[in-house]
Amino acid sequence: MKKSVLLLAAGILLLSSCNKAQAKKPVTQEKSVEQKENPDVEKLGRVLSSMTDRCKEAIPKGNPEEFLSDLYRVLESEKDFSSEDLSPFYLIDKKHTVQASYEPKDLIHLESNSLYKVNKNSLNLRPEAYNALAKMAEAAKADGVTLTVSSTYRSYEYQKNLFDYWVKVDGLEEAERESARPGTSQHQLGLALDFAPVDDAFADTAEGAWVYKNAMDYGWSLSFPQGYEDVTGYRWESWHFRYIGKEACAFQKKWFSNVQQFMIEFIDAWKNAY
Repeated sequence: MKKSVLLLAAGILLLSSCNKAQAKKPVTQEKSVEQKENPDVEKLGRVLSSMTDRCKEAIPKGNPEEFLSDLYRVLESEKDFSSEDLSPFYLIDKKHTVQASYEPKDLIHLESNSLYKVNKNSLNLRPEAYNALAKMAEAAKADGVTLTVSSTYRSYEYQKNLFDYWVKVDGLEEAERESARPGTSQHQLGLALDFAPVDDAFADTAEGAWVYKNAMDYGWSLSFPQGYEDVTGYRWESWHFRYIGKEACAFQKKWFSNVQQFMIEFIDAWKNAY
């Protein structure tokens, strides 16, 4: 059963008070000193306390040092991505944007090949996502599944036209639930993709079943899970995945109830905390 993140923050204080009470014991005393010397433990408590209530509820009770150790590995994994481009953990949603002029560097064009199919000739990904897609598709192929990619990088202008189209078709309120305004789409980062078919039916296909089971092993995370529209701003999109790397996927699953938005918001808050 999940415990509130407040218990994790409280656990920090509990560990500290217990150590003080048992100060005569050498091992416990040494542990207390280590905790006092690590300012990130106190920072962790502050950052977690600043998260939304629903995010707090999603985080299990745990050891702060273990949490931090996992976090450090995730932050270290940023080195696997180009330092000349946006972080793989860049927070982009309805409230956090990128400039209209932003375009990822060194985009690689996708073409149908022996590992996966594409249903458009205008698909591009950042090198990190491109390579990870190939590895995932190769594993899927070995299991008898051929993945089809339907959408990848989208420019600001492309997203503007797409959003305006859905407003005309479905009206503004419905369009807001399933299409991002320009400057707020994960696709503009060059790290997100849509598998085909781009509808709820994807979850019931052999491809969808394989991706749901294995994508995280290759660093791909479902962006808009079912039942979290109030968190992500979008209805369930079974076909939309974002490449964040294997370390981040494991961190997301272990500490954030496997909800990408919670983890990305936490990392953003951590980076901006002092």
